[in-house]
Amino acid sequence: MAGVNARTARIRLQPNRERSLARRHPWVFSGAIAGVDGSPGPGDTVLVQASDGAALGWAAYSPASQIRARMWTFDESQRVDAEFVTAQVHAAAARRATLLAGDTDSARLVFSEADGVPGLVADRYGDTVVCQFTTAGADAWRDVLADALAALPGVACVYERSDADVREREGLEARTGLLRGADPSPDLVAHESGFRFAVDVADGHKTGFYLDQRDARAAVASLARDRRVLNVFSYTGAFSVIAAGRGASAVTSIDSSGPALATAARNAELNAVDIGELMEADAFTALRGLRDRAKQYDLICLDPPKLANSEKQLDKATRAYKDLNLLAVKLLAPGGMLLTWSCSGAMTMDLFQKVVAGAALDAKRTVRIVGRLHQPSDHPVPLAFPEAEYLKGLNLHAD
Repeated sequence: MAGVNARTARIRLQPNRERSLARRHPWVFSGAIAGVDGSPGPGDTVLVQASDGAALGWAAYSPASQIRARMWTFDESQRVDAEFVTAQVHAAAARRATLLAGDTDSARLVFSEADGVPGLVADRYGDTVVCQFTTAGADAWRDVLADALAALPGVACVYERSDADVREREGLEARTGLLRGADPSPDLVAHESGFRFAVDVADGHKTGFYLDQRDARAAVASLARDRRVLNVFSYTGAFSVIAAGRGASAVTSIDSSGPALATAARNAELNAVDIGELMEADAFTALRGLRDRAKQYDLICLDPPKLANSEKQLDKATRAYKDLNLLAVKLLAPGGMLLTWSCSGAMTMDLFQKVVAGAALDAKRTVRIVGRLHQPSDHPVPLAFPEAEYLKGLNLHAD
């Protein structure tokens, strides 16, 4: 086995705890480990062994995390080195080549475990790549990963946004700033299907833009014509811009962030469209106010932020999702459509559908599912790793 010697750090699993790895699930939880040989530090590569000593592959070790190890490879003969890590990045980017050759210059190049690079998220906007290192393993290979991204054709800037809360669970501090190349342009935009959207690399949510809603934006474009559109949790107004650009009769956007709404206005200018009313307000309060004023809309987009970071928060989040969807269903005009999402990984599609069904029942409306909404192709979900599917949504029509 490549790299195995007396000094190789190893983790040995409890009896029968190798089953998930046999199915190629990439996580090893702390409770599955019987013992650790050697003194691996954060991000070190360790050999994972079954209770009988059989080699199961190589993983990145994280002593501060409940997910104690994340698999780099299930091939015990594979050497995990700079060449291997670089190849993983370049292979992931190559899988997006067809997408980036189409009607967009922006895509997720690397989606962490889903692309065999646990803890690395890298998004491309034209010549700029914005990356997040969310685990000890990715952080340990930070320079190699940055070089691999910078070496991709046409990349002029690699910028780090490792400021997500998840780093705390890995024992890592937040870190942001330029990694390779020139500073990102303050006028950076994402081009998609003829639209332009401002990308705030340094201070925007996630890596500056919501690439995971590309398919949702296409859905809005196909439905908006001649409809009164309400965009709730509108953030920087992509749905609003697309609705206006595709012939909506009226558009209203609600968000609690004034700066986000200012960016929405800028996006409207970039695309030479009128996105109508911008409401700076709490979504729950605003929706109740619209209900009390007997407002009606033909198309409502309901895309709240993550309401459950873990299963412990799921009960509270479920109540919030139901309240939001109940208010939205009540605001639908006869024949109206609701596009509603959850980006909480702990919320399964089945549970989300039940929550929305309960909301429709309480609203005394007959509502039908005419489609399901998912994350796009550059956010793939390995069959062995269903946790990668965090975004789920419903396309609903009301009588």
